[in-house]
Amino acid sequence: MYLLDTNHCSRIISGDAALLQMLQHHLEDGVATSAIARGELLYMVYKSSRTAENLRTVNAFLQTIALYPVNREVSNVYGKLKGDIIHQLGPRDKAQRRKFTIQNLGFGENDLWIAATAIHYSLTLLSTDTDFVRIQQIQFFALESWV
Repeated sequence: MYLLDTNHCSRIISGDAALLQMLQHHLEDGVATSAIARGELLYMVYKSSRTAENLRTVNAFLQTIALYPVNREVSNVYGKLKGDIIHQLGPRDKAQRRKFTIQNLGFGENDLWIAATAIHYSLTLLSTDTDFVRIQQIQFFALESWV
């Protein structure tokens, strides 16, 4: 089963021919997205100048794809993953660590939630985002890009 990150969803919505062909080839494997990616897509809609048109397009796409929620188990994975990242890549000094955030390492919170979803459900994440390659160094999960 494949989990689409926001960048792959956006390319599908915009009609990327190569990506659509790969999607068609892998439909029997199952393709879904996360509640987090859904939120990011809707954020992009509401900050756009063509909100009504983009909302129709994005909603049409979202109606065709399964959605993985954030639940207790995903939040457990997220918490451990975030802690492991801070322990392995953050400052060693406890006082500095208390003030340190995941953004100081260049990670976005949403990417951690998406990775936690992929890890919990044992999904192959599809993304062009290099943050996920860095997250794999802490916790392995399947990652591909069809772009």
